[in-house]
Amino acid sequence: MAHFAQIDENNIVKQVIVVDNEEIKDPLTGQEDEILGIAFCKKTFGGNWIQTSYNNNIRGTFAGIGHTYDKNLDMFVPPKPYPSWIFNQETCRWESPVGPCPKSTPEDRAAGRHYFWIEEEQEWQLKGN
Repeated sequence: MAHFAQIDENNIVKQVIVVDNEEIKDPLTGQEDEILGIAFCKKTFGGNWIQTSYNNNIRGTFAGIGHTYDKNLDMFVPPKPYPSWIFNQETCRWESPVGPCPKSTPEDRAAGRHYFWIEEEQEWQLKGN
């Protein structure tokens, strides 16, 4: 199965659909072809379509509703979670400006305490019961 994302005029993903591999198979070569998938989606649903990969094999990450397709990077970018976070093109993920979230200890998790990003403080804080 192949997956295709419909994007609007601002390159925002509106929906993601599954297309049978037979619809995107070139009859001459037997190979799957993104262009055939895009043509199938346009003919069937209208709009603009781009292939995405459930296994993250192409375009950074699997497209989701609300993601942005960045033409220059040729990847889908998830929504920015906080104003201070920075996009890492290598991992296709947003990262906090102070580094990754600390690991909760087993005791913290058992007590219902987890780390949360506090934008105003620009830090991770342990919160919970």
